[in-house]
Amino acid sequence: MRYKIFKLSLILLVISLYACIEEFSPPEINSDERYLVVDGFLNAGNEESRIELRLSQNTNDNSIPIVETGARIVVEEESGNSYSFTEVLRGVYTLPPVTVNPAGKYRLKITRISGEEYLSEYVTVSQTPPIDSLTYRYDAGRDAMVISTNTHDPSGKTRFYRWKFEETYQYRSAYYSSLVYNQNTKKIEYRNENINLCWATKNSTGIILGSTVKLSADIIKDLPVNIAAISTNKFLMKYSILVKQYGLTQEEFEYWTSLAKSTQGTGSLFDPQPSQVTGNIKNVANNKELVFGYFNVAKEETKRIFMAPGRGQYPRCDPPDTVSVAEYLNSPIGYMLNYHGERSDSLLISSLGCVDCRIQGGTTVKPSFWED
Repeated sequence: MRYKIFKLSLILLVISLYACIEEFSPPEINSDERYLVVDGFLNAGNEESRIELRLSQNTNDNSIPIVETGARIVVEEESGNSYSFTEVLRGVYTLPPVTVNPAGKYRLKITRISGEEYLSEYVTVSQTPPIDSLTYRYDAGRDAMVISTNTHDPSGKTRFYRWKFEETYQYRSAYYSSLVYNQNTKKIEYRNENINLCWATKNSTGIILGSTVKLSADIIKDLPVNIAAISTNKFLMKYSILVKQYGLTQEEFEYWTSLAKSTQGTGSLFDPQPSQVTGNIKNVANNKELVFGYFNVAKEETKRIFMAPGRGQYPRCDPPDTVSVAEYLNSPIGYMLNYHGERSDSLLISSLGCVDCRIQGGTTVKPSFWED
């Protein structure tokens, strides 16, 4: 499987409102050079800040994205204050909530393990209005659920917006398994963990933008942030989406817009010149080096909704097989569902994919925010 870095997605045009959705990941380029990719921002709200460092890849490289570890990341305020990030996972750096000066200017400083130093331009703090509401509807033409956002800024100062989202959905495997084979005791035991019910969480990969500069009022109304096909089976049971909203400067909006346009039609980052999609971060010693990403300071506003449309198809599998207990113990292959027969001398068994919901990438641990 190729880890596509930029893939052509969908551009949405809303009447009197500019909005687009384009998929975004570390850049995939027609070069063997490894360019630094910076993804993150300084959160001016009450949540932690998160920055990920990765490297660009050649379009013919099928390996997983390469992360940049061991770097030192510092956010510097023009007045002299500084805040250091900590690497919590490979290539993932976080900073606990800090008090940001709304009138201050900040820049990002990255020192790679090689000693190379990168600086962003100083940026002002972007204000973000709250999300007013999230709505959803079924689109019969697409056979998909359309989830939209609404927001407004009475002061009219925001005008440029970006969104991300995190979706979580509940699903089941086709069959319930109450039995498990204990490799240590060589016995059949009752299963303690329910592997029939799972929750899966996925983050948005799209560049989702909106602007109200051509409108008289700074109002975003029913802008689609996620269009998910019913065939994904995300909406058969309960579904939740957490939408994250950011106010942008005009310069940052233009950067993300250029990035979205560069992927349209070709799926390639370079369309036609790579310099058109670089951000506000430069190599101190070589400002001609390509660096991808845009550092900004903004408050993250979030809103979560739940829904249970009951749309989709229950998982289907072949009927389970029946084997004797003795036969299974002699060759314990397959997942046991339950005992079968009056004397419980037989078992119903099926394949892993029909029994264990985790095989689809989810977890049996219910999220802390989940509503039953």
